[in-house]
Amino acid sequence: MDQGILPDRTIDLAIGGMTCASCVARVEKVLRRVPGVGQVSVNLATEQAHVLAGPGATDAELIEAVQKGGYSATLAAQAKPKSDLREVLTLAAGFVLGAPVLAGMLLPVPPVVQLILATIIQAWLGARFYKGGFAALRAGSGSMDVLVALGTTAAWGLSVWDFYAGGPLYFESAVAIILLVRLGKFLEGRAKREAASAIAALHQLRPEHAHLATGGDVPVAALQPGVTIELRPGERVPVDGEILEGTGSVDESPVTGEALPVPRGVGAKLLAGTLNLDGVFSLRVTSAPGESFLDRMARLIEAAQAEKPQVQRLADRVAEVFVPAVLVMALVTFAGWLLHGAAVPVAIINAVSVLVIACPCALGLATPAAILAGTGVGAKNGILFRNADALQAAAHIDTFVFDKTGTLTTGTPQISQVTVLSTMPAAQAREIAAALAARDTHPLSAALRLPGVAPAEHTQALPGKGIRGIVGGRTYLMGSAALVTGVSTPADGASWSYLAEEGGAPLAGFAFTDTLRPDAQEAVTRLQAKGLRVLLLTGDRREAAAALGLGIDIIAGATPDKKLETIRDLRAAGSRVAMLGDGINDAAALAAANVGLAMGSGADTAIEAADISLLRPSPLLAVAALDLAQKTWAVLAQGLFWAMIYNLIGIPAAAFGFLNPMLAGAAMAASSLCVLGNALRLRHWRYA
Repeated sequence: MDQGILPDRTIDLAIGGMTCASCVARVEKVLRRVPGVGQVSVNLATEQAHVLAGPGATDAELIEAVQKGGYSATLAAQAKPKSDLREVLTLAAGFVLGAPVLAGMLLPVPPVVQLILATIIQAWLGARFYKGGFAALRAGSGSMDVLVALGTTAAWGLSVWDFYAGGPLYFESAVAIILLVRLGKFLEGRAKREAASAIAALHQLRPEHAHLATGGDVPVAALQPGVTIELRPGERVPVDGEILEGTGSVDESPVTGEALPVPRGVGAKLLAGTLNLDGVFSLRVTSAPGESFLDRMARLIEAAQAEKPQVQRLADRVAEVFVPAVLVMALVTFAGWLLHGAAVPVAIINAVSVLVIACPCALGLATPAAILAGTGVGAKNGILFRNADALQAAAHIDTFVFDKTGTLTTGTPQISQVTVLSTMPAAQAREIAAALAARDTHPLSAALRLPGVAPAEHTQALPGKGIRGIVGGRTYLMGSAALVTGVSTPADGASWSYLAEEGGAPLAGFAFTDTLRPDAQEAVTRLQAKGLRVLLLTGDRREAAAALGLGIDIIAGATPDKKLETIRDLRAAGSRVAMLGDGINDAAALAAANVGLAMGSGADTAIEAADISLLRPSPLLAVAALDLAQKTWAVLAQGLFWAMIYNLIGIPAAAFGFLNPMLAGAAMAASSLCVLGNALRLRHWRYA
């Protein structure tokens, strides 16, 4: 990238013609050469390129660069869904034409019939490999197309020579390779689209039109914030909005994973894509076109699926040099058999087997297929992974840190006691506290607010301590014992906050109690059962945290800075740390953890704040996120392992003559399908 040019936009391209990990490397290389391009990530499973570019790189230049590299490219938003019909008919015709040639291994089929049919298949169905292989060689690299084109041409050419020379024919090898590889790529494409179905499923949740409250229907894309629409029973919510009138039940499972319908009434927020079961709602639109929670959720999944974890970047570097290495191995195989006295046809056939079986398709699919399936099923269950590295990190943590308020507790504390510490009347102290809390975002402030009380003037948040403001011309402080001097906090399980005039004695104390979330204890128990160290990191007092009775280590009285320092200390000591918080007050600590998880109680903030966003306010969902990450990473590792083992075993077997080209082609196709099939098992994941 040119110095001084900073990426200011992202471009997603749909890439056609990629067949293996080497193709991925080449497409990334040609895109990086375009002036103004920064980061490039190409995904074989989604067949898309994600490009960060500056203003100097136009869409047309990017598309032209890909096309010169031997592939087709269009803007992803303009790409049309692929139809399988043409490929099905082509394959059916190919197998009909190829059947007599393959039967020649067992039955007496006239050589001239084999020659004609094999030549048709080579020129027709094999044209794809010639086109892709030529483009790869012209670009100075290799690909699966190069290997298949060279292998089948060698088998077909040797057979043509022997047809005229009266020797044995090997047409069935060339025909079988072409048919099996094309069939394998077709099935592979079907499986890849199935693995990538999560985003398509999200977009299908949104209706195309909405009912205006004033009458008539309009396209959803035309709705602007502030417009009022009508939502009828059985309809999906078209945009994010706030209920102005009506009550009813809403099925939020497609978006948040919440299994049971939830009641919604006036003032409640509805998310695009959720299903109105039985209410008639008047809804005020709150999101701009393309900015609904559903849209942001889809973009987050797309970003996670486009990025590569470190292990995939390593696999791509291996694949980039793999094809040239295979060509060398095929030449060595050919020369080795000749030196040991074998006939030229035998040496060629064994070299062809090496070329065919060594295609690095499975190697290129192992990681993106697992990430596609894992992030897709996570989204269906209310778990959003921001990127692939977050998924990798979540699979390997050993320490889990909880925030308390709003995370393990419901975050809706109530005032349980007011203690007057001066001559000020309790009602006056209560009103001053309400004025200070009117504009504050701390969970305790919500319990202090009173209707009709005007906000304090010149309010200032004091992180980890409380708030300062002016009420009636006097400056007051409201916060913890660390902020207000001269108080002695009772040794009970309540959270205490104190009111004082700045520089003066305390005026009143307020005790708050919060409710433990129903699944908090189970979440802690399951984490401990996994062998993780579990900590509670809270700004509250130790007595209030201990009153939860969770039986875990507590670090109390922690300011935001102290939380950040604690996370850093844990990591410095060698711990791999995940932290679950609300995504706002804990933002610095969440960012410092190996994995930050944000609770879904503030979904708009949570989706932007952490590595993993939980769309339901459930601590148990955090445990589910770790479980899914571990299973996804296990499937990914299995795919890479079997892809490498397949080549480590298959190439020597082919080189030493234990595999003929037909079996090599079948094995190559089977390896990719096995990797994809293993990844698709994740789609049935459910957290018990």
